[in-house]
Amino acid sequence: MTAITRRTIKDEDRVRHTDKLFGFHFPLHLEPLVYATADRLSCDYKGGYWEFYALNNGGFYMAPAEDKPFHISCENGFAGELSADALGITACLYAYSYLSFSDLLGFAYMCAEQYHRLREYTLDHSEAEEIMAAID
Repeated sequence: MTAITRRTIKDEDRVRHTDKLFGFHFPLHLEPLVYATADRLSCDYKGGYWEFYALNNGGFYMAPAEDKPFHISCENGFAGELSADALGITACLYAYSYLSFSDLLGFAYMCAEQYHRLREYTLDHSEAEEIMAAID
């Protein structure tokens, strides 16, 4: 089995990359939902710059460009601490799951695909156990 790796998407390539995957739904639906989800999960999250990542399995996620951990509290009862990277993954997984039930069928399908690609990447993440507990 080939390891899933990530690469940082350069600032000048962000719009092109997200447009290719999600079209106009990225700035209208996905991106604001990811930010709102991070805000809902962590009282430590105060906004800021986010890194965008492409996975070699076709997945995409974004995460706050922070070095500090975030305390999170989830509706499923999980409470703990996540790195900025893990918070971003968790927020993206929540957003993908929610949007996969959208009546915008092509976009909903892409969100379902992205959920599974990101979840697959997450299984080898150093905080896999915490991320899985947060989304379960």
